[in-house]
Amino acid sequence: MARQRAFSGTPWEEKVGYCRAMRVGQQIFVSGTAPSDGQGGTFAPGDAYAQTKRCFEIIQRALEELGADLSDVVRTRIYVTDMGRWEEVGRAHQELFADHPPCNTTVEIPALINPDMLVEIEVEALCDEAPAPEFPLARLQSRAQSRPQRMILGRPIEPATLPPATGTELDEGCFD
Repeated sequence: MARQRAFSGTPWEEKVGYCRAMRVGQQIFVSGTAPSDGQGGTFAPGDAYAQTKRCFEIIQRALEELGADLSDVVRTRIYVTDMGRWEEVGRAHQELFADHPPCNTTVEIPALINPDMLVEIEVEALCDEAPAPEFPLARLQSRAQSRPQRMILGRPIEPATLPPATGTELDEGCFD
């Protein structure tokens, strides 16, 4: 069965050897997602509610890349470093999933990779349709239509010079 992967570009993906999310058929699995600020730090240190929302923003981008969104989520797993903050985390979760509640597990863990991170979330989604081929014909055709059709070395050729007859009509140095 074909697999599609989504990467967020964090250095951890290459260092540890994982992807942010993977789609296999109609299922999408999203790795544990921490509240990264996108620059190597923690988003909203000390604010469990904001960190939870940030985790789901990152998750939503990965789901979209694989043809889904939060409404397709069927299971969430939430890891918190302080169960006393469960209400903040739960409020953010409820705001996002009130209309389509998934199964949920919330557990307390001793720590996350950065001490100021309070929450990490992983999800599983189930989509109605199988994924589109990685390079569908329609996508290739739309790309081709958005570019000039007559090009040499990636540059458009003016109709008056078709076909180029001399070296001066081409980019300098192209006959190296």
